[in-house]
Amino acid sequence: MRTKFIAGNWKMNMDKAGAIELAKSLVAQLKDVKNTFMIAPPFVYLDAVAQIVKDTNILLGAQNVAVSENGAHTGEVSAAMLKDIGVKSVILGHSERRDELYENNRIVNKKVLAALSHDLDVVLCIGERYSHKIVGVTENVCRLQIEEGLAGVSAEQMKHIVIAYEPIWAIGTGVTPTPEEANVIHASIRKTLAKIFGQSTADETKILYGGSMNAKNAEALLAQPEIDGGLIGGASLKADTFVPICKFSV
Repeated sequence: MRTKFIAGNWKMNMDKAGAIELAKSLVAQLKDVKNTFMIAPPFVYLDAVAQIVKDTNILLGAQNVAVSENGAHTGEVSAAMLKDIGVKSVILGHSERRDELYENNRIVNKKVLAALSHDLDVVLCIGERYSHKIVGVTENVCRLQIEEGLAGVSAEQMKHIVIAYEPIWAIGTGVTPTPEEANVIHASIRKTLAKIFGQSTADETKILYGGSMNAKNAEALLAQPEIDGGLIGGASLKADTFVPICKFSV
């Protein structure tokens, strides 16, 4: 039986005081709420937030990780560094990094393997553009991103992988597929996982929905049998909009 997982991706938002205040508020409001929660602040606030969420039911996530272990890689942050300050999971393959920083499936795969090698969990983001949607190739796009993004990952390592399906055309637009449409794609993703890793692993893997999930549509989306939680962007930046989504997941 898969439990729900709600993750907040703060992206490049917040200042230090705001990050600390929000983390404290979430810890207080979610302390008695079941299921799994994660927040991913910007890198510069990870250490401060780590002190607040330590030993709570909120995991600390990061928004990226370097391919390299260490050395002369200006501006990069390694998996070992993240783990050293209490990070438990990393968000990889987000469409914004694919688009703005030209990360392809091969690069995403290297980062997945780097994170796993340091016992970090991974939230692997996949999803299609609107041009893919209108010509009916959404399932093929997602299949390829999974196959290439998870190359070299074992069924045992899949225990540390969460898939986040984010239709790119829905991110930050306020437009979402219907819950039933999203559920169909989630089911297709699970079939792809079953072909690669076996049905048991596919059944155990959490598949989140992302892309303008908010307090108004979360309950209907989370009620779908194949949707195991959400990767939340804008709505994760305030406790008043994030906590209700977390409570719908119970």
